[in-house]
Amino acid sequence: MLKVDELDKQILELISCNARIPFKEVAEICGVSRAAVHQRVQRLIDGGVVIGSGYHVNPFCLGYNTCTYIGITLQKASMYKSVVEEFKKIPEIVECHFTTGPYTMLIKLFARDNAHLMTLLNDRLQEIDGVVSTETLISLKQSFRKEVPIGAQHAETKPIVPEES
Repeated sequence: MLKVDELDKQILELISCNARIPFKEVAEICGVSRAAVHQRVQRLIDGGVVIGSGYHVNPFCLGYNTCTYIGITLQKASMYKSVVEEFKKIPEIVECHFTTGPYTMLIKLFARDNAHLMTLLNDRLQEIDGVVSTETLISLKQSFRKEVPIGAQHAETKPIVPEES
């Protein structure tokens, strides 16, 4: 696994908050050359620390007004791989997780409206071989989205000390 040092973390903190920040500005903030920033970022990409790049598209602007999380129960957990392949064919599914707990899998999908969601559930998801049941949770509003903490200051939690009487 790639070792991430403090300079890497500082660079990651900056670029994860603003993917469009110029490397020149990152270099100035970090006190290193632009070439050093470029080399570090490339190493982080090659090492799998930085995954993907690009823009996040707001699904609501494209008419996908219903964000849904669906718990999937499979007939057998061993059917996971074949079900994942079928889920990949459904463009509205944007995330898929193999989970512990009450569901075998958890997916996130966007539908244009409730009628579209019902079509996806009845005609697509529940028709896949191995899917026994689904439980649908509709997101009313996304309150926030963020990346995992990067800096060391986030890794430690301070103990709660009771007040003296």
